[in-house]
Amino acid sequence: MNKKVGKILTAAAAGAAVGVAVKKLQDGRKEKEDERIAAIEEAVMNNRDYGDRKAYLVGGGLATLAAAAYLIRDCRFPANQITVYEGMHILGGSNDGIGTPEQGFVCRGGRMLNEETYENFWELFGSIPSLRQPGHSVTEEILEFDHAHPTCAKARLVDKDGNILDVKSMGFNQADRMALLKLLMTDEKKLDNLTIQDWFKETPHIFETNFWYMWQTTFAFQKYSSLFEFRRYMNRMIFEFSRIETLEGVTRTPLNQYDSVIRPLETYLRKAGVNFRENCEVTDIDFTDGPGITAKTLYLKKKVESADDSGGEADAPAETSYVTEEVQLNKSDICIMTNACMTDSATLGSLYKPAPAPEKKPISGELWAKVAGKKPGLGNPEPFFTKPEETNWLSFTVTCKGDDILKTIENFTGNVPGSGALMTFRDSSWLMSSVVAAQPHFVNQPADQTIFWGYGLHTEAIGDYVKKPMKDCTGQELLNEYLHHLHIPEDRIAELMKTVINVIPCYMPYVDAQFEPRKMSDRPPVIPAGSTNFAMVSQFVEIPEDMVFTEEYSVRAARIAVYGLLDVKKKICPVTPYNRQPKILLKALKKSYL
Repeated sequence: MNKKVGKILTAAAAGAAVGVAVKKLQDGRKEKEDERIAAIEEAVMNNRDYGDRKAYLVGGGLATLAAAAYLIRDCRFPANQITVYEGMHILGGSNDGIGTPEQGFVCRGGRMLNEETYENFWELFGSIPSLRQPGHSVTEEILEFDHAHPTCAKARLVDKDGNILDVKSMGFNQADRMALLKLLMTDEKKLDNLTIQDWFKETPHIFETNFWYMWQTTFAFQKYSSLFEFRRYMNRMIFEFSRIETLEGVTRTPLNQYDSVIRPLETYLRKAGVNFRENCEVTDIDFTDGPGITAKTLYLKKKVESADDSGGEADAPAETSYVTEEVQLNKSDICIMTNACMTDSATLGSLYKPAPAPEKKPISGELWAKVAGKKPGLGNPEPFFTKPEETNWLSFTVTCKGDDILKTIENFTGNVPGSGALMTFRDSSWLMSSVVAAQPHFVNQPADQTIFWGYGLHTEAIGDYVKKPMKDCTGQELLNEYLHHLHIPEDRIAELMKTVINVIPCYMPYVDAQFEPRKMSDRPPVIPAGSTNFAMVSQFVEIPEDMVFTEEYSVRAARIAVYGLLDVKKKICPVTPYNRQPKILLKALKKSYL
């Protein structure tokens, strides 16, 4: 009997070995075929003659900058025939970071990168030179920094009494697990307009679990957010599910995303010869009549500032006026438009002033609305930009002399700056969280200054210590509320406040707009059906299987747009199917039962 079993096992092992060998052979053949196709495509691109063909990129955020890089790198498109229009005075879109030592620094938000799931981001920035490490790419710089400064949060959730909670357990009951499993197995085409709380109405217990508080504040979900997006995050980030309490999967940049990501990319594009027109808003786009989608005219509004020469004060502010302009596209030209931006209409406050209510409409959302009304298949901005009471949250950036406040946070959490990722006050009425990055966080930040960033999801709620809605609070009041949640004595808070240079609140009315409940058809494809020269890129286009509110989504959209419009045969990095890998799924399953 034992001999028979041994023969069976030997045969099985031999069969498995053969299977592995065949798989390796097939993979080797595929790799060689991919290399052959890439070589052919490279030769084709090197021999293309674009003549006077031009590329017009609307918006100066990561997506359009990435599109410009793909045009130059992969299409050999003449850089001096690429123009980027940006309505603000600075590029970067939502990847911002700015300030001075005297006035303090500000990040409207922080974008957490992920080594495992940002496939196209890492590939692109592997070809963008680092500004701080000659001979290195941006990808190498970021990953080397991150590996040297690993994330392992020791205070992910804190309760109202200042206790750091043990969050190794997700806190699920069986009904929670079954509802999650059913969601992951449900075709998303059946989820039009559904919210997260719609799905879990029979098991509301899930909203009291460690999982929900961590998942919600890591990714900025609300109970009324789109079920589409929640499901996609569960599938795309299943790799991180088993370690969500430590946030070990967070990949941090050496500095803020503007300095670490946007500036190197902008420098690369400017050196190549790309044309940039800042303070120049594209207010409308016209298309040719008849079937199909062909962009033919861009309508521009350029800001012009002129000094006051009427004999008044020498330092009087310049008067702002605008000039309009039209750009006619030739049939061979292409147009790639940012159809929405989550940080549109954001406002800033200061230490003694709250961030004011927005007066400006979302310029990119307004453009999208105009464009969508002219041709079918260009999406529907209405679900995303009509409920700022649902889509807003407020962040604040604290700039200090010395490191007294950061040392206080470090002593509380056990995390040195840059190692802890997110800390959330679970019982805070504002659902307040904070991030302390490695210092310095800005390229022009002095060695004797420190900064940290926080945000709250419930801006209408009255504070637990400052009895005002979060959105009405000054920077000083926001920091006061934060320090009280650390249960610091009043006299010590007064001492710490003396080290503060500024606390800048930032109110963003549409920062969660991409998570609003929607129909599958509300987000347009990157290249709409029937388009001959027009594409859209942003967090508001539809890319199957991928998740919004990420750097990867912007870069992937840019690559799809460029390769599609210019008929490039090169491979776009696919979404890695971690949700179909047995080892990853087993880890997630085990985690759900802790």
